[in-house]
Amino acid sequence: MVESVLCSGVVSRVSSVLQRDVKQFGKQFLFDRKEETCWNSDQGSSQWILLEFPHKVCVSEIHIQFQGGFSSRSFILHGCLSQSELVKIAEFYPEDNNALQRFDFPQHCVKKLRLCFSNSTDFFGRIVVYHLDVLGSKT
Repeated sequence: MVESVLCSGVVSRVSSVLQRDVKQFGKQFLFDRKEETCWNSDQGSSQWILLEFPHKVCVSEIHIQFQGGFSSRSFILHGCLSQSELVKIAEFYPEDNNALQRFDFPQHCVKKLRLCFSNSTDFFGRIVVYHLDVLGSKT
């Protein structure tokens, strides 16, 4: 049975925050499940979200909700089990809309995940994410 593998011990990092305004657009809003809050990246050609889990998890789904006009044309999911180099797990092609999108992939056991957004639909390269969840099983 798949369930959210996000827990209080997960450490998250992001590439940037719009105008460094973490109180209004910080990474904490990726996981708060509120419709009116979001993570908003600053300008740039490559934005990312990094998740470090306190223990090994086996992941098989990503749920993500972009703001239409500020989504990524594609994103690559990387992961690794230890301090080794991140390896590509899957590449996804989200739609440019406001809907919650679900992406399945073959199960991978990891301690670290990175979502890399290399080509935004926004002219300035900004990415806006209202909701992010990672599903799988805890080992």
